[in-house]
Amino acid sequence: MTLNLRHKIVIQTRSSSETVLIGKTIGSRLLPGAVVALLGDLGAGKTQFIKGLAAGVGIGKSTYISSPSYTLINEYPGRIPFYHMDLFRLENVEEAELLGLEDYFQGSGVTAIEWADRIPSLLPEEMLFVSMDYVDERRRLIEITGKGKRYEDLVNRLSECPIGNSECGIS
Repeated sequence: MTLNLRHKIVIQTRSSSETVLIGKTIGSRLLPGAVVALLGDLGAGKTQFIKGLAAGVGIGKSTYISSPSYTLINEYPGRIPFYHMDLFRLENVEEAELLGLEDYFQGSGVTAIEWADRIPSLLPEEMLFVSMDYVDERRRLIEITGKGKRYEDLVNRLSECPIGNSECGIS
């Protein structure tokens, strides 16, 4: 999937706990109806990032979040419902259409989609793209891109304040 978007930041993490922290930082700033599309190879750290997103959204036991490879969608209740989708096993877009993904995208929860590049025609107009690359056993390169005003604003706020800076409310 090729993105031609201006508002992006690139972060390199040095551990899975840093990847979770990035996700938590972003999750704490998401509003109901948010969609986060994740791209990256197997082992790139998408599920670790999503554990952080869930924690940031307010899901109490985010350590128990696992990739829904066989069920395709896991739903977690919380202050804001959290929907975790893993589309790796989908054969085509038609299978995704049968899942009713648009109901999630337009709902009152936060939706995180692993392997979002499998359904480009079904993705909403506005969302946050997170592309993850494996650097080595511990390090990951995370590119975060906003598409649409609220996500562009989110990326701009993240770029103005380093992750882990407690003065910015990001820790």
